[in-house]
Order: sequence, then C-alpha cells, then structure tokens
Amino acid sequence: MKIVVTVAAPVETVWDALRNKEKIRHWHGWEYEGGLDEEIDLIYFTETVEDGTTLRLGNGDEFAVEAVVGGSRITLTRAPLGANPEWDAYYDDVTEGWITFLHQLRFAVERHPDDPRRTLFYSGTGAVSPIDELQIPAGDAFDLDLIGESVKCEVWYRSDHQLGLTVDAWGNGLLVLSHVPPGDRKPEGATMAILSVYGDTDREDLHARWQAWWSERH
Repeated sequence: MKIVVTVAAPVETVWDALRNKEKIRHWHGWEYEGGLDEEIDLIYFTETVEDGTTLRLGNGDEFAVEAVVGGSRITLTRAPLGANPEWDAYYDDVTEGWITFLHQLRFAVERHPDDPRRTLFYSGTGAVSPIDELQIPAGDAFDLDLIGESVKCEVWYRSDHQLGLTVDAWGNGLLVLSHVPPGDRKPEGATMAILSVYGDTDREDLHARWQAWWSERH
C-alpha cells in the first residue's frame, strides 16, 4: 500500500518538515492534552532509520522524498498487513490517518511554512457522512455556510473517504472531513473532522459551534 503526495517545495524543505520536531507539529495529527509531542517522539524518532531522504519508522512504514518537476514527491509505503499483529485491527485506520497527515504536511509547507497552527478534532460514528450533512457542493471552489459562518473554500484534496477544504475565514485554514460507512470492520461507521486554524481565528467560538453541531449527529 502506497500513499503519494506531491508538494510544491524543494526536497530539503520537505525533508525538514519530516525531521524537525517543531515543523512536524505543524501537520501531524491534532492537538490533544499531554500527548502530541510524545506521539511525535514515538513515531518519528524512536527506532527509526534514516538513509538520505528515506525514513523508515519503527512500525515498518517508510517515507521516501524525491525531487520531481515542480517540487517534491513523498511516497509513504505502508508495512504489510501482518507485520505487526497487535496493530492489524487498526491497519485501515492508520492508512486513513496517513492520508490526512500527508495532505496536512503539504498544506503546512505550501501555505503556512513557518506558522504554528491550532487545531480542533471531532470523531464519532454514523451512517451519514458529515460531507453530506454540511451540504458541501460540487466543484473545486465555492462559498459555503459552514455551521453559521460564511466562508470561501477550495478543495485541497479528495480521497475515497476524505475531503480536505481550505477555509479563508480561519486564517487560510484547512478542514478535513472523513467518513467510513458502516461495514464489517466498522458496524456503526466512523466519522472525523480536523480543523486547522491560524492567526487570530477565535478558536473557542469555533469549538462551541462545531461541538454543538457534531454532538447532535455523531
């Protein structure tokens, strides 16, 4: 299983985003009490192996960064299923997480190369996707009434289960929405949202509106 993302930046810049702890905070995961720094240390600096611009993680996943026309290509090769039996039940979840994080890396490098972010995270279950519930229109750029806030959005990426949107009102922020429909592995389905905001965005007001909306549905 490979995940490939192209970033409009030199290899040196992208590699720094993968090896500089402060830069990793700009794109990996989301903020949570007492955990993000420890998680970064565990994943990116514990039992890892570097070879040029290739990084093998302790779980066997491997990043490779190479120059391409217009920037750099990151290829993440997942360790094969069964390589770590304790994590096999979460294999698909980890893959979805890497899809999110690599697109957040691209966003951080291209749009906010030196800017710290603040994040909000929501998760839950449900048969209906938040993408549908929020009535995200078709197209690559549009105006949207986003939970009581008029915003301008552009599609940052799409995947089988995810949608990433830039949001102008959040200091040129990023919204990632994810939905895995009910199935054998997820009988109740799985939903997620990550909001990355910048500048003087009122994070507390944003959280109050999103928490109320999310808790009613997921």
